[in-house]
Order: sequence, then C-alpha cells, then structure tokens
Amino acid sequence: MTRSLLPGMACLSLLCLLPLPYAHAQSTTPSAQVDTVPPAPMSAATPPVLMPTPSTLRSSGEAFPLPSRLDIHWDSPATPALRQAVQRLEQRLAVLTAPQGTENTQSAPYAVHIHYKQDAPFPRPAMREEYDLRTSATEARLDAQEPAGILRALATLLQLVRIEASGPVIAQASITDSPRFVWRGLMIDTSRHFMPLPALLRQLDAMEMVKLNVLHLHLSDGAAFRVESRLYPLLTRSSNPDSPRDYYTQDEIRQLVRAAAERGIRVVPEFDTPGHTFAILRAYPALAAQHPLNKTDRAEINRAAMDPTNPATLLFVNRLYTEMARLFPDPVFHIGGDEVVARQWLQNPHIAAYMKQHKLADTAALQAGFSRQVGMALHARGKTVMGWDEILAADLPPGTLIQSWRGPAHTLDATRAGYDTVISGSYYLDRLLPARAYYETDPLDTRKGAAEAAAAAQTTGPGGTAPAPLAPSAPPDAGQAADDAPLPPLSTEQAAHVLGAEAVLWTEVINESMLDARLWPRTAALAERFWSPAAQCRGETLAPRLAVMRDRLDLLGLRATQQTLAGLERMAPGETGAAQILLSAVSPVRNYAHNHEFLQIRHKETATEQPLDTLADIAMPDTPLADLFNAEVAAFIAGETALKPDLIRMLTLWAENDEAFQRAAAHHPALTTGLAASAELAALARAGLAALGQGRPPGWREQARAALDTAQADIAASASIHVVTHARQPTGDLIQRITPGIALLAEQDRP
Repeated sequence: MTRSLLPGMACLSLLCLLPLPYAHAQSTTPSAQVDTVPPAPMSAATPPVLMPTPSTLRSSGEAFPLPSRLDIHWDSPATPALRQAVQRLEQRLAVLTAPQGTENTQSAPYAVHIHYKQDAPFPRPAMREEYDLRTSATEARLDAQEPAGILRALATLLQLVRIEASGPVIAQASITDSPRFVWRGLMIDTSRHFMPLPALLRQLDAMEMVKLNVLHLHLSDGAAFRVESRLYPLLTRSSNPDSPRDYYTQDEIRQLVRAAAERGIRVVPEFDTPGHTFAILRAYPALAAQHPLNKTDRAEINRAAMDPTNPATLLFVNRLYTEMARLFPDPVFHIGGDEVVARQWLQNPHIAAYMKQHKLADTAALQAGFSRQVGMALHARGKTVMGWDEILAADLPPGTLIQSWRGPAHTLDATRAGYDTVISGSYYLDRLLPARAYYETDPLDTRKGAAEAAAAAQTTGPGGTAPAPLAPSAPPDAGQAADDAPLPPLSTEQAAHVLGAEAVLWTEVINESMLDARLWPRTAALAERFWSPAAQCRGETLAPRLAVMRDRLDLLGLRATQQTLAGLERMAPGETGAAQILLSAVSPVRNYAHNHEFLQIRHKETATEQPLDTLADIAMPDTPLADLFNAEVAAFIAGETALKPDLIRMLTLWAENDEAFQRAAAHHPALTTGLAASAELAALARAGLAALGQGRPPGWREQARAALDTAQADIAASASIHVVTHARQPTGDLIQRITPGIALLAEQDRP
C-alpha cells in the first residue's frame, strides 16, 4: 500500500469522519496503512505520488532533506506573475512542513533553477504548458517553453515534498510532462446558490495545484443574475429579492479574473439565454415569452424563456453581453442556449404566428435564428462564441465552441460538423457519484453515457432530441445505464476537435457551506483524467493517491473536511460522534435522487424549495473507510485471514453505533433523517459479524438476507438517472456503502 505523503496532518482521509478514539485505534492496525503507517526511514525507497500523473516520471524512490530556505535562480527573466507563483510555492511549503515542528539544520538553501525559452502571456487558449523538472539532493531544475509551463512545474515540485521522521524531504525525480488536453475546466453554478468571492478564490488555488486551467462560471439562470450591470441595474436588484447583495460587483469580477490569471487559469463567463432567464425576466418582464410571468410556480424558474421575436430582446441581450464581455478578457464568451422549453414559445400566439410567417419548422429553428444573431454580434466584437450543444442547430459564427452535455451522440455531431468541442456530460459532480465513477470515463469514449445523458436531457426543448423515459433496467451497482445505444468511436479527425473537458457542479442542492466538500477531492481525480495520458489513468490506483491529495488540499486552504464537520456540528452541537461513524459508511443517493425539486418537476408536482439541512446534504459521495472495508473483505476471502480482527473491529463499531445515534437524535431533531440508515447499517454490520462467526442468533441468515435485500434495493433506486425518475428512494436519501463487502461475507459464511 501507499503511505501518506503527509502523515503529520491532523485529519487523515480514511479516518477523518470518525471520533478520535477510533481513529487512534485504527492507526495501529495493519489494514489502515493507506494513511496511518509511521513515516518511512530516510533510506526507504518511496516513489512520489503525483496528481495529475506526469507523462513520464523516472524516480529512484530516494528522498533528500529539504532545507528551510529556497534559493531561486532566475535563468530566464523573472516576470511579475512568476515571482508571485514562487511566493505561493514558498508559502505552501511553509504550511506543509510547519506541522512537524522540525527544521532541517543543513545550512545551504535548496537551489531552484527556473528557465523558459520564450516569454508569452498567460492565460490564453494556446498557452504552452509542457515542462521538464529534475530534482536532486541539492537542486531542482525547471525548464519550459513558456512561463505557463513553469507554473505547472511549480505545482509538481510542491507535490514532490513530503514529511519523513527526520523532517521535510524532496523526492528525486526526472519528469517530462505535457497536458493531454488544452481545455481542462471546472464549471461552478453561482446562480442557484451564490458562492461569495472568497469561496471562488479558494477554488482557484486548488485548481492551480492540480493543473486545471479554465474556470467556467455559470453567472445567470432562473434563480438569479449574479454580476452587477450598470446598464441594467434591475438585474441584481430584482432578480435577487431575498438577498439583494448576493452578486459580484464589477470590481470583484476584475479581482477574480486577476487572481485566476496569476495562476494560469482562464475565466469563461456564461450568461444563459434565451431559456433559463426567469431572473432576467423578473427584472424586465416585457421581454418574456409568456405574459404575465408566472411568479408563483417554482418550476417556472427553470422554464421561463425570452421572446426571440421581440426586437427589444435581441437589443437587450446584445447590449448586456457587450457590457459583460468587457469584464472578462478571455476570448471565449458562453451564451448558454440550453433547455428552452418549447411550449414557452408555442403557447404564445404572436410567436406561433411569427414562426408560420417566416416558415420556421419548429422551435429549434426559431432558437437557431436567435443564436446566430447573438453569436454574430459577439463575433463582430472579437469574441469566440461558446454554447451548450443545443446551439448546433444554428448557422454559427466561425470558431464557435460547443459544450457537449447531452452525451456522446452530440459530441459526434459537433465534431463531425467541424466544431471544437468541450466534453462535460460525463462529469456532472452534482450527480453525487464517487470519484472513480467519473474518473473511469475518458473524454473521447463514445461507449458510455448515451442513455444517461438522454435521461438527463428529458425536457420539452427545441429539436425534440430527448427520447421518452427509459424503463428502469440498470443493474443495482451500475454507474452508467446498461442499455447505452452503441455509437461509433470518434475518428482521428473528430478527436482532434475535442479541446478537452470540464467538471461541472450545478448547485440546486449545494450551497456555499458545502461547496468545497462537493467539489473536492473528486475534481482532483478529473484534473488527472484531463491532463494525463489515457493509459496512465487506471481506476485501481486512484483511491490511495486521492486520499493523499485530499489531505494536502485541505491543509493548504480548502475546507472539504472542515465543511463536513461544521455541518455536523450545526446539526448536533457537541454530539457528533455517532453521526461521524454513520457517515463513514453511507453516502447520499445518486443521479439527482436527492434533488427533490428536480423529481417534483419531472412528475408534474408542485415544486417546493428544498432545505439543505439533512445528513444527506453532508454525507460524502466517497466513503474511504467503507471502501477499505470492502477491499479488505475481498482480500480476506482470497486468503488474507490476518485481516479478520480488523474486519471485526470495523463491523463492531458500526453495529454498536445505532444505539448512540438514536440517543443523539433524541436530543437533536436534525439527525432524525438518519435514523433509518443507522438502523440499516447496524443490521448489515451484525450480518457481517455473524458471517465471521461472531455471535449467531437464531435466524441470523434470514436477517442477513433481509438487510442485504433492503440495502441493495436502496442502491438500485438511484443507480441511474432514468431509474431515479420512477423509483422510491430510501428514507433520509442515504445508501449503505459497505453492502458489497457484507454480500461477499454472507456468500462465504466463513467461521
């Protein structure tokens, strides 16, 4: 197993959600070596753990004492941005090494030589990010074509540092590295829930450390318009009636763009039109397709659309986009264009008459005309237009970028038509899948996700591209739908049009208090998928390296673990221990099953605002301790019988926790949503203990079968998006992550 690069951290990935007594006990067991073995002696060969994995890495496994000071040698001119990058490196190194309380007494500083061949501005679409990095006992040498490559080399250099018993060391390495894709993005929806500027700045730091280079901000939608407009001030005054200051001032946008640029990150803004415009229309109702604007139905927040036949609409959008474009220097401007509900236009007599007069066959043709006019106006102002794949129906300006979200069929269409494309449909983090489920899907893979993407896109939008709902047929543990339609692979020419991919976080059921926890460390896994050669992205190697990365990011300023623990403290002040143990073995339901408003709208029920105050809102998609249990069960059955005491310890903890959880829930009503999951966890744990020969009450086999049947049915209910639409979800929206291990034990029935 891989030992932690940072064993001195206060919160270890596998154990951070457990009460301290158990975490301490686990640190002495052989099975917990992923993060808790003692530091290796200096003579031990420990290959560095790096994310993203470099293109080529040669290392002897040696590590050398790292002096407390760096001596920076500027073999090429020290640009202001690179000086700031070096300062960030030194600050992060100070944080990483400070917890040990040790300081290397070596007098000579560690030399860092920085050289690039030619100066070039960053960030920009064509920036050169490749680099070479060599480390030895006395120095590191960073070489790149451009300063952008030096930024990426510095991120790798930071990861070569770890803590040993004697203090901080730097691993020996010889690295030649370059990104697989030029577009490696993260999209954050700031409309559904506002994410204040400090929260976004934290994400920039994390993005820099894992070599992501595009921050795509979804800045307007039905819920709110989030950027100060001086041309149309009602956008922020009227579209955010409950929290009128929940928007970014223009100065804050400039600050964000500067901070991103310093880290080699482009900021691509998205202002969605002509659909998803309820917030705009609440401020300027004359532009709406439906009059009067329905302000009482929450479902209308997603449905409301502009009237593209009204000349004032095009004038408004062009003026607004011109103002917003000045705030964002990146050449790419995202116009949205997704999910226009057709009946918004068809049920307007004036729009229907316009379509007939102009011989427009359907609403897709109407939207195509609007998209073309908006796109050409932006193109004339020097912007590259980007939009969701619905805009493919339009005659688009040269250089338009397509963001493919409705699955590989639309990727094939876009690339076949010669459009450069960014893939996002497989990487929606708000589906709450574990990291590996995303990681194992390559951006160029057309074999996965077709049925799931179709299910996600079941709207009555233009073009009629979304099929009827599919029958629930996915197996219980499927990460993707089992009946994906076979599609041809991308040709070499088509693959060349795939610029890269984006991790996407829609925030209907995510607010600022859980932003970091919902993004990380899963985004680090996708950063590797987008940077590293495809052959080096192997799912079986992910978990221990991701645990290291989570600890590192948390220590360097992210709040993923902190947000989870703070959420528990809000729910049960001073009495979180039992809830922590429960959360070590359960995760939230997947594939939008926890988005109750999504399901209400699908079933044509009254949509209600969902409070985000349950255990399912805090539970993590990844449960490292449960995954460790499942892995150890498989190893035990394969013959590693020495693992039995450790399995008994974990099962005993879970089996005995229900009583404590019930007591805590009696004092703290917010915990009551977890009562059913706690009881189910205890039943599964007792089944596992019985299968291991630890207390076998009468009827234990039947009890074990019943517990497994319940757990497996709960998992199956959110196994895919189209299943979720029709399935009843478990009480509390929590599923049992130790189910595979318990099933294996029950099948074996070993003494």
